[in-house]
Amino acid sequence: MAGMRRSTVRANGIRMNVWTGGEGPTLVLLHGYPQTGQMWHKVSPTLMKRFNLIIPDLRGYGDSEKARSGFDKKTMAKDIACLASELGHETFFLMGHDRGARVAHRLALDFPEKVEKLIVLDIVPTHTIFSRTGRELAAAYWHWFYFQAPDLPEIMIRNSAEPFLQTMFRSLSWRPDAIDDLLFAEYLRAFTLPGTIRCGLEDYRAAATIDYEDDERDLGTKLSCPVYTIWGQFGKMESLFDVVDTWKEKADNVMGKSLPCGHFIPEEAPDELLSEIVPFLINQK
Repeated sequence: MAGMRRSTVRANGIRMNVWTGGEGPTLVLLHGYPQTGQMWHKVSPTLMKRFNLIIPDLRGYGDSEKARSGFDKKTMAKDIACLASELGHETFFLMGHDRGARVAHRLALDFPEKVEKLIVLDIVPTHTIFSRTGRELAAAYWHWFYFQAPDLPEIMIRNSAEPFLQTMFRSLSWRPDAIDDLLFAEYLRAFTLPGTIRCGLEDYRAAATIDYEDDERDLGTKLSCPVYTIWGQFGKMESLFDVVDTWKEKADNVMGKSLPCGHFIPEEAPDELLSEIVPFLINQK
């Protein structure tokens, strides 16, 4: 990414690919599925003027290590906490999209002393998804359940990686041209690295098992930091949930807004996103 330094850092026992750059308070950005840290490329140049950015590829994604295990969100959250510590930052702002937002939610639960403010993009909590699944939600989140099957998703996706990615981006985007051919080629490169498909599926499988059980144990615990939830006006969240009220079940200080886009907010509506998150982060309240 332009103006940023790329390095490999060992954190929590794995090698993580990470981009860093900028000046100011630290802001950690966590990508979702089926992407990499490159998803932040449209907002990072502006954010670098106000923040010191840390943009990793999550465990098993992109150019980070393809670990054999550890795709539960407690472990993935610890990855990020350890990474920030290795880079010299014990407290930080945190923003995550999709799977990265689920890691961010768990990180704010497990390491409340580290997360000053939290931004979650286009999700409601994992426990909410599974506990409220009905016909409409199951149809919208079909891949969550398909990915639970052993072995078959690996075989089918590996044999049709390019059309699979095209379908994921097209079906979840309101502005399909937001991900251009060059960026798609980079996502395809990263997605087809040995082990990446398996790791992404294990991320989803952990959500339905280990993560759900961890979330059950923490149902009475609310996030202590301010939370800003942002979702796509033309995506799944808008029709399925009262997003702000849902997050108020998990945190005491919640604000929220929809933006005119689909699921891939930082790429579909980068300017609108920046206009919301920068004031939220720099405001002292």
